[in-house]
Amino acid sequence: MTNKLLDGYVVRPATLEYVEASVEMINAVSQNIIGHDEFTVEEYRSEWQIPGFNLETDTRLVIAPDGRIAGCCEIWDLNDPSVRVGTWGRTHPDFCSLGIGSYLLEWAIERASQAILKAPAEARVVLHSHVRSINKAAGKLLRDFDFKSIRHSWRMVIELNGEPPTPIWPEGISVRTLRAGQEEPRVVQAVRDAFKDHWGYIETPFEDNLERWMHFINSNKDFDPDLWYLAMAGDEIAGVSLCLPKHHDAPDMGWVETLGVRRPWRRRGVALALLQHSFNEFHRRGTSKVGLEVDAQSLTGATRLYYKAGMHPDPKHQYELFEKELRPGVDLSTQSASS
Repeated sequence: MTNKLLDGYVVRPATLEYVEASVEMINAVSQNIIGHDEFTVEEYRSEWQIPGFNLETDTRLVIAPDGRIAGCCEIWDLNDPSVRVGTWGRTHPDFCSLGIGSYLLEWAIERASQAILKAPAEARVVLHSHVRSINKAAGKLLRDFDFKSIRHSWRMVIELNGEPPTPIWPEGISVRTLRAGQEEPRVVQAVRDAFKDHWGYIETPFEDNLERWMHFINSNKDFDPDLWYLAMAGDEIAGVSLCLPKHHDAPDMGWVETLGVRRPWRRRGVALALLQHSFNEFHRRGTSKVGLEVDAQSLTGATRLYYKAGMHPDPKHQYELFEKELRPGVDLSTQSASS
């Protein structure tokens, strides 16, 4: 590596013993940028324990001379085929301008390049990183390392200042909640089907996908099967709205984690009905605000749906996706709605 750390700073892989200190560092960054904490210890520990994620090879912490965590970086290379790798990092506000971000990003690029050895010979391999649009320093750092800004995403929210509209269900469609312990594989397959037309989708082994879903379900104390709504066409799952009672950085806001409709049932009002059904349940529970995250250039027109439902972008939570090409080739991910 060409970038060096200052004397007294130590770099090492993360271990679970560093979860609390890492969350303290990450939340210091969040407080500096958006004015509130971003993660809890329980949620971050769950992320570090995702099946396939290896703390020894996929993380680096920079420890300051006073023992505090000055920075951290992660590489997410879980999918097969290994063609879209993600990186995520933070530098504590007290340790900015010391070269820590550059050191960690150079490590991330070197580590991500190992994906080339696993990827199909003809495939394009890229490294992605999401940053908040208001975090100009992070965007500049990525550009300095030849990353290109390629896409945006938004958090969209709605304030439930009254009873939401009653959903109108298309003929032949009914709604019910998840039968926990029985239907998770069917739901995961329905989500896979629904997201095939979303930008960046890559077909991965079903069992790997299911294992990670079950990890999040089993490790998330806020998981509530009564907030997982299935739009049913007879015995078929036509669409889903999979919600959580709160978001990790906004405990007073209900969260629509996944909303999707499978191809045969699109453009019939299923997605709007599912969304309104979810709003009504949140309102019944006394939740006054609901949010979700969306690709701002959604290939399936999701942003139009959310505007129609009364949602609007939250300017504090808008994100920019940066990409660095590690090897040119054939792009195996969905790039257009007709892919």
